[in-house]
Amino acid sequence: MNNNLTSMPEPRRSVAFVGSECYPFVKTGGLGDVMYALPRALTAQNCDVKVILPRYKCIPWKYQEKMVYRGSFTMDLCADGRRYYVGIMEYVWDGVVYDFIDNEEFFSWGNPYTNLVDDIPKYCFFAKAALAALNYMDWIPDIIHCHDWQAALVPVYLRTVFEGTRVAFAKAILTIHNLRFQGIYDIPTVKYWSGLPDYLFDYHVLKQGVDDANMFKGGLTYADMITTVSKTYADEIQTPFYGEHLDDHLRYHSGKLCGIVNGIDVEQWDSETDKLLAANYSVEDVLVGKPQNKMALQEKLGLEQDPDKFVIGLISRLTDQKGLDLVNAILPNLIDGNTQVVILGTGDARYENSFRYYENTYKGSVCSCIMYDEGLAHQIYAGADALLVPSLFEPCGLTQLIAMRYGTVPIVRETGGLKDTVQPYNMFTNEGNGFTFDRYEAGLLWEAVIRAKTLYFTGREYWDEMVIRDMEKDVSWDNSAAQYRALYMMLRP
Repeated sequence: MNNNLTSMPEPRRSVAFVGSECYPFVKTGGLGDVMYALPRALTAQNCDVKVILPRYKCIPWKYQEKMVYRGSFTMDLCADGRRYYVGIMEYVWDGVVYDFIDNEEFFSWGNPYTNLVDDIPKYCFFAKAALAALNYMDWIPDIIHCHDWQAALVPVYLRTVFEGTRVAFAKAILTIHNLRFQGIYDIPTVKYWSGLPDYLFDYHVLKQGVDDANMFKGGLTYADMITTVSKTYADEIQTPFYGEHLDDHLRYHSGKLCGIVNGIDVEQWDSETDKLLAANYSVEDVLVGKPQNKMALQEKLGLEQDPDKFVIGLISRLTDQKGLDLVNAILPNLIDGNTQVVILGTGDARYENSFRYYENTYKGSVCSCIMYDEGLAHQIYAGADALLVPSLFEPCGLTQLIAMRYGTVPIVRETGGLKDTVQPYNMFTNEGNGFTFDRYEAGLLWEAVIRAKTLYFTGREYWDEMVIRDMEKDVSWDNSAAQYRALYMMLRP
């Protein structure tokens, strides 16, 4: 018997990622991070990866000028047979091929997302053009991995309009990053712009309610596998509270639904090499490095400089999803002379205004930075003692993973990926890597913060041990990428 058989490499898999954003070209949220980091991790696990994106005008010129023209063709799209130009511009970086779908009519404006009136035609075109481009380039992947509603028509086109073409060989996976956004519009509009046949606009595929079509629903129907970004969120979205009116549809398709928690880019988020920090540190000297970053953060933001203060960070989009009603309810009680709060983010005016009010009321103890500042985000992760993530729902969440990477203890609500990644601290066994609460109630958030502060001030040696555990936790993409690769292998034996 040949003993070398046990060490033979697994078969190579080819994967086409299709999505609406990807760091560093264009990013509005966590989807952009996933579209960047997961393909890179997969290339290290014996996968050929191509990422297909719209060529938005807002992509920085330093990337656009390096794109190489791969070809072009025209494609019919609308119900009346109207044809559109499809250009393919290619950019290769770190072993990943990025193909940008070019069309001035759809992608010439600034931001990737504007409003559904414009976005529905844009992403109907993009979904069909992505498949047509794969056929044109004769690059037929084993797997087409689609992301969120903007790419949800890809599985629908794949199993209908493109049936019988070369690209139909591929299996389709659709990943739900946030079910709240689904691409819902009236049936005549979606029918016209997609050019899809009438029989697809029934309740089993695209129809929702009386008059609407739901693009995400159609993709979930035709995908060979549905994934979402944590195991808990996969369970939650099958319930009415979290299911966004698709819970019954997801329960019906539960046999092909699974959850794989996200990772983070541990090269981008590394306290030992992060050039944006006042002082770099590793797990070996975190107990020296974090106080230095705390003092620098306090000085920069005009807070009272005191290394013994308990500094709570909140880095978030300021929307109702993020549990900010709970934060508003307890924030005045947090300011007790021993605690400081730092808030970074933009969003709904009511939250922006309330946090500005708290800054003005509690000068030196609260700083509300109503902006997006990448450098300041890094400095808060490094300088804060704890990070609040009290979300109403959170499919995965990246901030708690980044916080742990920087030795900042997460205080989170037990929902979605927060529940999957944060083990509540147990004072009897001295285990756990954060503080949690279950029901969406301000009193429970308050109690979780008090538990954290109590350990910080009265059991500091145990707090420091938790900081070290957090920094040692593997939050990279390696484990997640291995799970995705196993899924690809299962779909294409």
